Amino acid sequence: MFARVAPPEVEAPAKRKTKRLELPPGVLTRVLLVMTITAITGSLLFNFTTNGNGQLLQQRMRDVVQDPATLGLLLAVVYAVASLTQLVVGRLIDRYPVKRIYLGIVLLQAPLFALAALTDGWVAFAVQLGFMITVFGAIPFTDAIIVRFVDDQNRSRVSGIRLAISFGVSSLAVWLLGPIVKAAGFDFLLWLLAAIAVGTALTVCFLPDVEPKAAKA
Repeated sequence: MFARVAPPEVEAPAKRKTKRLELPPGVLTRVLLVMTITAITGSLLFNFTTNGNGQLLQQRMRDVVQDPATLGLLLAVVYAVASLTQLVVGRLIDRYPVKRIYLGIVLLQAPLFALAALTDGWVAFAVQLGFMITVFGAIPFTDAIIVRFVDDQNRSRVSGIRLAISFGVSSLAVWLLGPIVKAAGFDFLLWLLAAIAVGTALTVCFLPDVEPKAAKA
């Protein structure tokens, strides 16, 4: 289905001569730095939450729901609804500047993580749904930055760097999750996630306000 829907390419992106992006070297360096930092923070947020949500939900809902099957169903609802956010974000990215949409989403993360550290029961479930919507909604932006700001001839290299960073940090997050929760609890973890989200928002502010235009080689 993807092969049928995706636009056909008549030449390899690295050899494409029909389009170059007009972007000064200094601005490109800033974009790559933003991409690197947001790839790190995004991987931390995604893996800390997705790998810890089951235990977090069980802890926060213990006075309301104790049946494992019901808790699993609730968690499935969280992931199903949150994953659809990527479709909405994809549509928004096609219509509006990446920086504006990205900043709007990451600015919601910190207060939601902070609120999650202070709530229990069904309110905690609603907040968990909220912060997972923002976590899933932020996933497309790193790739969108690469597409918007990196030339076709360098895009595969930059994407490779991004993937290496993301997978490396993902492994680190999975390794750290257990010791952090055992030593300090979920409240500390949620406040830590809020701090990471603030760092993401500050980093996104350094993206250029105007996206480069394509030009003929």
